Amino acid sequence: MPAGQPMKFKSPEEMQAAIDEYFDYCDNRIKQVYDKNSGTVIEVLHPAPYTILGLCRVLEIDRKTLLNYEKRTGYEEFFHTVKKAKAKIAEDVEKRSFEGSPAGAIFNLKNNFGYKDKTEQDHNHNFPNKIKMEFIKSDNGHSDSETT
Repeated sequence: MPAGQPMKFKSPEEMQAAIDEYFDYCDNRIKQVYDKNSGTVIEVLHPAPYTILGLCRVLEIDRKTLLNYEKRTGYEEFFHTVKKAKAKIAEDVEKRSFEGSPAGAIFNLKNNFGYKDKTEQDHNHNFPNKIKMEFIKSDNGHSDSETT
């Protein structure tokens, strides 16, 4: 076990229970809205997006501590618990990116989930500014390339 502060969660099962509470809250969040037709306030289901910081708030830990649970020696038994929660958040971010502006989703996926842009410059031709862009995944499962 790493030196420093004592672990907040004693077992992966204890951590998973808290993670499940977070996702349950997000999925079942209620929002009060004014209904013009009836002149009353009604409650509607309004699921919240899953976020790393939202999860950390519920777990009462910071982002770095969450990443420590996933990666540091002494926390190995928590690896799959954190990895699974992060994958669920990444999936939600990815789905929501199709519903609006993807800028926030791209930022989150790059900073929290290891996604990267890949741009290569080909300096072996007579045109030093020639850029080859490779798209890692395509609909047909093959890499597609484009040169500009």
